[in-house]
This record gives sequence, structure tokens and C-alpha cells, in this order.
Amino acid sequence: MARADTRSDLSARIIVAIPAIIFAVTIVASGGIVFTIGLIGFGLICLHELFSMFAKAHPSRLGGFLGLIGLCLAAHFGDMTQVMIALVATFPVAFLLTAAQPRGGAPGISVTILGVTWVGLALAHAILLRDLPHGGAIIVDVLVGTFMGDTGAYLGGRQFGRRKLAPAISPNKTVEGLLIGMVTAVVATWAAGLYQDWLSGTDALLLGAAVAVAAPIGDLFESYLKRDAGTKDTGTLFGAHGGALDRLDAVFFSIVVGYYVWLAIL
Repeated sequence: MARADTRSDLSARIIVAIPAIIFAVTIVASGGIVFTIGLIGFGLICLHELFSMFAKAHPSRLGGFLGLIGLCLAAHFGDMTQVMIALVATFPVAFLLTAAQPRGGAPGISVTILGVTWVGLALAHAILLRDLPHGGAIIVDVLVGTFMGDTGAYLGGRQFGRRKLAPAISPNKTVEGLLIGMVTAVVATWAAGLYQDWLSGTDALLLGAAVAVAAPIGDLFESYLKRDAGTKDTGTLFGAHGGALDRLDAVFFSIVVGYYVWLAIL
């Protein structure tokens, strides 16, 4: 029965993810302003989920949205310097817009800045990575490694999981699932690189190792926030399998690491 439930849940995950995969492939292949606008759309959904999850803190939705859009446009039209300028500008904007609300204070500003730095900076790095030589293909490699690693961790944990990884943060995650997921991420990234003659096997393994380490941390980070907020899922965009943040939590860490690893390899 447990194996049947696992197969059923995995099938449902894949079916729900298909539209998102098609959308991701389309905008990555298009690049340019199409990629940037697509990421902004996803980012605004993620911020909406985060701000709804911590609504009691009264974050400034407008401040967060403006900050995210500013970071993404800075990455598209400029470089890391412009991204940092946009990030610095977010602080006074978040303060002024939060202070203009009836309630907010330090908690409101904190959640607003958290959303911009967590989601907005990750998306800005994705845009910068897309503009590097072979950047679109590296993004695909990172996504393959991240999602296959997550699937490996899920299946491995269900089948072999015995030791709890971080019961205070996410009681269902196991050490065995983590290790299987990390190996799967490395192998999946390396396998994706086999179709790219400009990417050596060593570089693909290095990229995969970085993804294997960063992605689970991103997953745990979101789990920590959800535990603090007292919620199971961040939204319902993917039906019973949660919201956009639930599906992209690991990517927001792995795409940043992928950018710096590829920048170092070039």
C-alpha cells in the first residue's frame, strides 16, 4: 500500500508540474526580456505567498513588489553593480511604504526585505546567469539537478529513511533521503551535461555538487519559515502539492550557487 501511495503521489507531482516545466523551458529558451518578465511574474506570486504567510507582520506588499521588479530589471539592463544599487534602494522604499501603513514596524520591514532578498536576489542571479555564455543551458542543468535531487530525496526517504534529518524543522526529512537526493542531483547534472560538448565532465560534476549542497538548504530554509508561520503549504498554485514557493524553494538557493560556480569556471 505504501509503495502504491508513493507512486500515486509521484505521478500527481509530475502531472501538476508539467505546465510549469513547459513555461520554464519556454522562457529560458527565449531569454532576454521574455525571460525577465516571466521570472518577475513567478516572483510576484512567490512574494504574495510569503506575505500572506506572515500577514500578521503587516509587510509592505507594494514595497516588496517594487523591490523585486527593480532587482530583476537591474539584472536585465545592467550587471551585479546595478543589482546591488537596486537592493540598497529597496531598504528606504520598504521603510517608507511600511511606515505609511497603519501597522507594520520592524516585523513588517523585516518580512518585506526577507522577500526581496530571498526571492528577488535569486531571480536577479538567474537573469545574470542567463546572460553568460551558455547561461541558458546551465540554468537547465541546475533545474534538472535540483528537481531530480528533490525527487531522489523524496523517493529515497520514503523507501530507506530511518534517521530524522531536522525533526524540529521538517519532521519528514531523513538523513538517508538527503544523501540519496544529493547523489541523484550530482548524477542528474552530470548526465544533463553529456549533451553539451562545451561542458566537461569535471565541470558538470562540480556544478552538480554545488547544486546538491545548496538545494537541500533552500528546502530546509522554506520549511523553517513554514514551521514558524504554522502552515503546511505556502499556497495552492500547484493544487495539493502547494504553492510556487513550495516548488521553487530549493531553486532560489541552487540558482545562486550555479551562477557563481559557472562564473568561476568560465
